[in-house]
Amino acid sequence: MNPSNPNPPTTANADLPLYANLGLTFMQSPFVSDIAASKADVIVAGVPFDMATSGRPGARFGPAGVRAASANLIWEGARWPWDFALDERLRLEDAGNVAFKHGEPQTMVDSLQAMIRSIVSSGKKTLVFGGDHFIALPVIREVAAQHGPLALIHFDAHTDTYDGGSKYDHGTLFHHAVQEGLLDTEHSIQIGIRTAYEKDGHPFEVIDAAEANDLGWAGTLQRIKQRVGDKQAYISFDIDALDPAYAPGTGTPVTAGLSSDFALKIIRGMQGMNLLGMDVVEVAPAYDHAEITSLAGATLALEFLYVLAAEMK
Repeated sequence: MNPSNPNPPTTANADLPLYANLGLTFMQSPFVSDIAASKADVIVAGVPFDMATSGRPGARFGPAGVRAASANLIWEGARWPWDFALDERLRLEDAGNVAFKHGEPQTMVDSLQAMIRSIVSSGKKTLVFGGDHFIALPVIREVAAQHGPLALIHFDAHTDTYDGGSKYDHGTLFHHAVQEGLLDTEHSIQIGIRTAYEKDGHPFEVIDAAEANDLGWAGTLQRIKQRVGDKQAYISFDIDALDPAYAPGTGTPVTAGLSSDFALKIIRGMQGMNLLGMDVVEVAPAYDHAEITSLAGATLALEFLYVLAAEMK
């Protein structure tokens, strides 16, 4: 079997054992090969790429880890705290992993942009699992090409706006995104930052981790909504936005971050916002314990899907 093109059942089956078809697709969703012909509302893509990381490697195993952990989230009927089952309102399909040539990062960029272009040009939304954070740049290029400059809602311990270094760098992607005109900087915001950055001329509003924890999730959510408004928005969630107590399995952990509960309440509270897509990146299962980080990533992604589905009454 080609792991980039798995062939799971065509529908999720609540009667299957919990770990049946483990790790093949997110939430045991159907695998899709013809994206243009798909009737899905959201399509999942995995990017097993970590050649742009500056910390511990291993995020290439993130898509597999998140998909596998999603087996713990498959419930028949409504899932707390929602009062409906996801598949009652939203159709989800998984396009598998992007294929590229090892050692040639531009092939990843080209293949990923082609896949995302196919998704967004057919009117679907994206849910992408990295991989290191660099993979968000090719995704945002194609979402912005379809919809125009995006309001970025970015959760991270790092701003990733650093200038210099390789163009394939997980710490420079938002510098390049701004330079390329992909982001509506006046309506973009970063949450959870707790490493140094150049504040003079910084393009985004920042709620650092200390301020966010002092504000609480409700105050932080209010600031996000005030900043973004009704603009078309994209969520980029680096798992190291969470404190290492909640997400040890990542390449560049930083203490004093957000809790899982905090982050989930923020995502859940985004109902009514104009959300076009989301990525969850930097999950590195080799440094994890008991799938804590992979499960956090899978749950954040699932909450995003429920937020979209809540608007599909």
